[in-house]
Amino acid sequence: MNMPAFYRDLNSQSLIDEQYNPSLQLTDKTAPARHYLQASKTARSKLPCHLDIAFGPTRAETLDIFPASQAHAPVFVFLHGGYWRANTAKEFSCVALGLQPLGITTVVVNYALCPFVTIDEIVRQIRAALAWTLGHIADYGGDPSRVSVGGHSAGGQLTAMALQTPWQRDYDLPDDPFKAALLISGIYDIAPLRYSYLQPLIQLDDGLVQRNSPVFSVRPCRTPIWTCWGALESKEFERQATTFHQAWLSAGNVGELAPIDQADHFTVIHGLENPQSAMCQWLARHLS
Repeated sequence: MNMPAFYRDLNSQSLIDEQYNPSLQLTDKTAPARHYLQASKTARSKLPCHLDIAFGPTRAETLDIFPASQAHAPVFVFLHGGYWRANTAKEFSCVALGLQPLGITTVVVNYALCPFVTIDEIVRQIRAALAWTLGHIADYGGDPSRVSVGGHSAGGQLTAMALQTPWQRDYDLPDDPFKAALLISGIYDIAPLRYSYLQPLIQLDDGLVQRNSPVFSVRPCRTPIWTCWGALESKEFERQATTFHQAWLSAGNVGELAPIDQADHFTVIHGLENPQSAMCQWLARHLS
């Protein structure tokens, strides 16, 4: 007898975990964290920064700003990954290393984690952080008319959710306030994670899945995006990116789709540490 599929053609938790737990591919499972921590420590020691700035009422709602040297600089807001249940902004100060030399101010957002809050609440916090940035980044030398946003893994999903936001209705901001968006190895249909090793912590139900799977609610948006993933990642990460890209274009939007060569789920964002990388150069072009 054939077992019914949990999600698409994946009919067991082990098959879903093989596709959605990128740590299973690693020989040294501590290597990514060691890299992020060391590179981020370097960024905070070498670059000017303003740390732990509150954007909301709870202790987790803070952000770190790495200003460019010139005034009226373009801005990139980074949303970290960790499947909504791990990591903080401090592990990802490193993304400023490639952007600050290009004259781009970097904002790294912290947010509360599951299971202490739901993904609904995390999305609300991200939208609040972006609204705060648009309203206050000029105080730190940034240009509020040239703000971009991007994120990795769960941060890719959060970036896509930011692009769905009714900014004018809810925040009295332009409906398309971002000059560009970089979506890296995101999960845009989060339904399979309900059957994965993550479920005890992220606690998905039908409503959470529907509200927080941006592939199902793409709206017309003038922000150009690049949807990417690591070429060494699982087929499901590639399919998630491709499916979201198709939905984005179907809504009449502009976007690019391309993998990052020789990158896995953890090294795919290393390009943000290198001014000459494809990611940094793409952002610089769209923010110039």
